[in-house]
Formats: sequence, C-alpha cells, structure tokens
Amino acid sequence: MNNILKEMNANYIKELLSEELIALFSHIQANKGTKAFKHYNQNLIKINNSLNSQLFNDEYNESLYKTLKNEYNRPVPFPAPVNPKFTFIDLFAGIGGFRIAMQSLGGKSIFSSEWNIAAKKTFLANYGEVPFGDITSEQTKSFIPENFDILCGGFPCQAFSIAGARKGFEDSRGTLFFDVEQIISTHRPKVFLLENVKNLISHDSGNTFQTIKNILSKKLGYVLYHKVMNTMDYTNIPQNRERIFLVGFDPVQVTRFSDFQFPAKISLTKGISDMLIDEKHNDKYYYHETHPYYHELNQTIDSRDTVYQWRRVYVRANKSNVCPTLTANMGTGGHNVPLIRDDFGIRKLTPRECFNFQGFPQEFILPEIADSKVYMQAGNSVTVPLIHRIGEEILKIL
Repeated sequence: MNNILKEMNANYIKELLSEELIALFSHIQANKGTKAFKHYNQNLIKINNSLNSQLFNDEYNESLYKTLKNEYNRPVPFPAPVNPKFTFIDLFAGIGGFRIAMQSLGGKSIFSSEWNIAAKKTFLANYGEVPFGDITSEQTKSFIPENFDILCGGFPCQAFSIAGARKGFEDSRGTLFFDVEQIISTHRPKVFLLENVKNLISHDSGNTFQTIKNILSKKLGYVLYHKVMNTMDYTNIPQNRERIFLVGFDPVQVTRFSDFQFPAKISLTKGISDMLIDEKHNDKYYYHETHPYYHELNQTIDSRDTVYQWRRVYVRANKSNVCPTLTANMGTGGHNVPLIRDDFGIRKLTPRECFNFQGFPQEFILPEIADSKVYMQAGNSVTVPLIHRIGEEILKIL
C-alpha cells in the first residue's frame, strides 16, 4: 500500500512540477540576454537540485526539454521587441490584451501568469510563451523577477460585476486584489495599471473601492489616478464597454507623477458594419426556423445595422449603433452572444468579430478550441487600443 501511495504521490508531483517547468522554460527562452534570464535560470537550477532523482530522471528531463525547445522556438505573430524601452509583468494575463498593447509601445513582458488552460493555449499560439499558473501560490509569486517598470493586471471582475453575484471580497476572486497588493509591495514597480468593471466603484456602497484606494495610496504610498472609460468614447471601436482603470505612480521613482492625465475622448467614426467580416456562410452561427426562439427573433431583429442582445427572456435592440458589452457569459452555451441579421438570416457574432470589437489585430490567432471558450476569452479581455492609449500617457511620465 505504501509503495502504491508513494507512486501516486510521485506522479502528482511530477505533473505539478512539469507545469511549472513548462512555464519556467518558456520564460527562460523568451528572456535570453536580459536580467530576467539569470533570475529564471537560477530558479531552474534550484528546482533541479531539490528534485528527487526517483521522480525526474535524465531520460524524462531530456524528453521534456526537447519537446519544449521545439515548441517555443517557432515563430509567433507577436514576438517581444528586441530592444525594449521598458519592462512589465502581466498578471491575470488571459489571452494577452495588455501584452499586445504594451508591446506595441516598445515594452517587454518578463513575467506572465494565468490559470485558465484554454487561455494559456491562446497565449502560447500568439506569443510563444506559457504563463505561470495560480498567482495566489507563493511558488508562482517567487518566479516574478525582482525589477520591472510596470505592473499590468485586469484582476478578475466577476466578484464585483453587476452581471455576477457581486459578492466582492467575500468571493475568492475578489480576494485576488490582495495578491496584487502583495506583489506591488514586494517589487515596488514604478507604475501599475489595473482594470476592472465599472461596478467596482459602487460595490458595497463604495466601501470596496475605498478599501482598494486606501491600500494602494495610503498603505503602499502610490499616487493614484482612476477613471471610468468607455471603449466607444476613447477608441474608434463601436462597443459600449465601461471599465474603471487605476494608474498608480511610485513618487520616489517617478517625480513627474503630477503631470499624468488619462487620454481625452475621441470621435467614433466606425459603425457595427466595420467590425463584421465577410466569412463563408457557417451554419452553426445561425438561428433556423426549427429553433424554439426563431419566431420571436424574426419578429424582433429587423435591422441590418443593429446589434441585438438577449436580456433574460427577451431580445433587445442596441439603439446606439454600437455593440453591447461583450462579457464572459458569452461562453455559457453561446446564449449571450450578440445577434445581427445578414443576407443569410439571423446569427450570432462570430468569435473573430467579437475579437474585432475588442480591437485585436487580424493576425491574432484563435486556436482550435471550443467556440464557447473563445467567446469567453473575448469577453474577459480588455480593449487593446484603449490600453494602448493609457499606456502612451504613462510613458510620457516615465
């Protein structure tokens, strides 16, 4: 019995450490020639020295490394800049909305973390890296390099969202903010950029947001700026998406902090039709006459320039000629995906169109995973051009 338990435990440890090793190896490959490379290499040596030789033999390690080296040396659509202007880390990285925006400004990510397996696949396909896992783990936190300029993170918002249970800090996802606090306190980046749902401000009669502000400014000593911004007001993307952004400067490292301003509003010139694509007719996105809701949809959805959305038991037109907020709920069976009418009938927005409404480049790879997971990734992400614009203003100060 003891031998069986020992073998089971060994397999579990091997699986757990293999996951960490995969992320560690990909970060080593991505940071060659940088200070972060030495940090990650030392971690690899430390792990190797602590491993029981019965768990990890030379044959296993050689097989693992060969597989990883082949995987992470291939070309990707969004490689890091060769001569970066600044460094950043990407917490709750998802599919890398922060990463694309910051890389486009000349930044290099030296650490990323994301626990969702499907999101990791999308991340790997586009950046050639695998994020580390659960950021609540002290082991994962220990992999964060000592020095970096900017901390980015859209910490999970469902705990504060009006579309969710709104339990806030009572929800395990709400407590993830305190992991962000710990990382900021330990590493003291020059700047942090955080994103969350608008409802964070009003949650628990404003007490939740006041707690967050007190921690970031009074406890950690950062000069804090925050603003609710709507995608359709600050980018040329027609999506009604309000989010709160928090920018904090360490006044010791950044003396010009008082000059910071959030970007100004711009005119929206694009409409819904600009975000749609002429794909081949794909039957799986359409509602047909045999569908139980077809009659109701056919009576309601009569415009080719309007996006409609489910509202519990009825369908509502979005009169402002913009797409309603894309949410993670789109992944729950596809029932919450916005609807349009085209030449073939009534259909959902395709996954690629949802990514268009989030401002992702056409080169962005959508891996071959279930549509429900891809929809969820689009809804969970940030609007890339808005992060780019805020990043521009941060770099003016740095």
